Amino acid sequence: MRVLVAEDEVVLANQIKDVLISDGLKVDLALDGEQALRLAESEPYDMMILDLGLPKRDGLSVLKRMRASGVETPVLILTARNDWTDRVDGLDAGADDYVAKPFYMAELSARVRALIRRKVGQSKPVFRKGDVSFDSRTSQVLLEGEPVDLTAQEIAVLSYLFHNIGRMISREELAQHIYERDADRGSNTIAVFVNRLRKKLGKNVISTVRGRGYVIKDQA
Repeated sequence: MRVLVAEDEVVLANQIKDVLISDGLKVDLALDGEQALRLAESEPYDMMILDLGLPKRDGLSVLKRMRASGVETPVLILTARNDWTDRVDGLDAGADDYVAKPFYMAELSARVRALIRRKVGQSKPVFRKGDVSFDSRTSQVLLEGEPVDLTAQEIAVLSYLFHNIGRMISREELAQHIYERDADRGSNTIAVFVNRLRKKLGKNVISTVRGRGYVIKDQA
């Protein structure tokens, strides 16, 4: 799952990035409003953290432009402003949640995970398929109740498929959502990750839709 963090305070931006990476997310940074808007309109992010006080183009302007151009990425706004009207303006412009500075990183992290789940219509933080469970709060994977050692990219693939359970996901879409913007996104490597997951978790967790992609079928 990919997150765009638009924050001009470099130290804070990198602190947020480190926390989200530790949560198993892929993170791109934007340090001004123009870059934030350009990335938001060109990259398929699963969620965006948007500071209202950005240089070059303020966060509220970025948000309004995104929504006007049809970008539906969930947005959590950050603001150091005390005026409650700024938060109201952000929510009315299309934000999904907000956090006022200063904030606890654990709360921010939890809100990010909740917005990502909400985007795909998933309410519970723990996903299950047969004897396999994936905890989106900790990125822990269990097989028959025992922890399974997975690489970061294997977890990224499994996480995206679980968050989109019941929906067929192409290799190209997976590649777009498990790599940062500047990474080599070769979709051919996706098959390698899926094969490794099947060896570790069993062949029935991830199904192949021949010639199209992969799916974790909903058990309901």
